[in-house]
Amino acid sequence: MAKTTTRHTRPRAGARWVRRVTTDSTHPPPRTFTGSAEQIARTMARKDVSPKGIGSGIRMIQYFINRGGKGLSASRRAELERAKCILQRRKK
Repeated sequence: MAKTTTRHTRPRAGARWVRRVTTDSTHPPPRTFTGSAEQIARTMARKDVSPKGIGSGIRMIQYFINRGGKGLSASRRAELERAKCILQRRKK
C-alpha cells in the first residue's frame, strides 16, 4: 500500500511574497538607498519620487527593507530606519 502524506499546499516558510512583485508606480533615482539617512529622506520627500506624499516615500523605504531581508546589513538597515523616522517627523 502506498504511503500518503497530508501536507498543506501553503507556500514554504522561506518563500516571501515581496520577491514576486515586479511592478512599481514610481522609480526613485538609482542608488537612492545607498546614501545617508538625510539624503534618502530628502529624495523620498520629493514630489516626482513620491507623488502621493511623504507616506508613499515611507512605504517605499519599508518595501526596500523587506526586499533586502536577511541580506541587508545591520548598518544599512539602521540607516534606512533612520530615514523613515526623519520622514515620519516631517509628516506631522
